[in-house]
Amino acid sequence: MKSLLKETATQLKGAAKRRFQAQTVISLGHGGQLIAQNELGWDRKTIRKGIKELTTGITCIDNYSAKGRRKVEEHLPYLLEDIKKLVDSQSQTDPSFKSQRLYTRLTASEVRKLLIEKCGYSDEQLPTAETIRIKLNCLGYKLKRVAKVLPQKKFQKLMQSSSS
Repeated sequence: MKSLLKETATQLKGAAKRRFQAQTVISLGHGGQLIAQNELGWDRKTIRKGIKELTTGITCIDNYSAKGRRKVEEHLPYLLEDIKKLVDSQSQTDPSFKSQRLYTRLTASEVRKLLIEKCGYSDEQLPTAETIRIKLNCLGYKLKRVAKVLPQKKFQKLMQSSSS
């Protein structure tokens, strides 16, 4: 019975899961929350929320959009401006003018080092080099060394040899 209850609870999500847990605890009677916590591993806060939803008839809406990590711009509001200042001096446009992308000679790890040295950020404060690479791409920089445009070589016409 215990494995059936655990498996059913793992297959349900959100309000349906809370409703199932609350109905199970109510059917267990007095001390059902403690039994469910110890035997089934269910969270008592979730069970209480489900019981309130059952008794009032009002289903709580989960705020999934508020979960997760915040963007680095929220923690460090001037980071993108500082990256632009550092990279603009080391970037150039596409030599063939086929795209609006900017090419830079700096790698993301070099940009991170420059942010620490010149802008006063600490190592712990800054995101990883991978995150900085993503932010550089969002800002329109292509992390690639640009080969200088060389004029095409003039090839001499091959002459048929007269030795045959």
